[in-house]
Order: sequence, then structure tokens, then C-alpha cells
Amino acid sequence: MSQKNFALSKTNLIICGIAMLLIIAGFLLMTGPATSLEGGFEPNIFSARRIKIGPIVSLSGFALMIVGILYPSKERKKK
Repeated sequence: MSQKNFALSKTNLIICGIAMLLIIAGFLLMTGPATSLEGGFEPNIFSARRIKIGPIVSLSGFALMIVGILYPSKERKKK
């Protein structure tokens, strides 16, 4: 099967796949127990993992997705 019909090359798809994994990992880092009305205040909602590390990992995944889409393929450079 030729890759001439695809808009992105194999390298682009690998980069986008890694970016998707980073985005999912960032969202998983932001999850955790929520503050409930019966249980009272949950101080874990302000942990560094949930408000710093998770969003940074997700943002880096979104940035890598842009790079993966715009990364020039070797076949197109030859043409």
C-alpha cells in the first residue's frame, strides 16, 4: 500500500500518537477525588500534581501535536 494518499507521513503519525498519549496522561494527572458536600473540604484539589504538572503535560502534548502536523516529511522535501 502506498502512502501517497495519506496527508501525513509515518513520522508525522508517530509524533501525533506520542502527543495524544501526553494529552491523555496530562488529563489523568489532573483527575482525583472531588470535594463533596457531605465530606467537607478536600485539600487534595490544590496539589501540585493537579494544578501544575497535569496542565503542563497536557499543554506540551497539544504543542507536540502541532509540531507533528506541521513536521515536513522527507518524501515531500525530495519533490
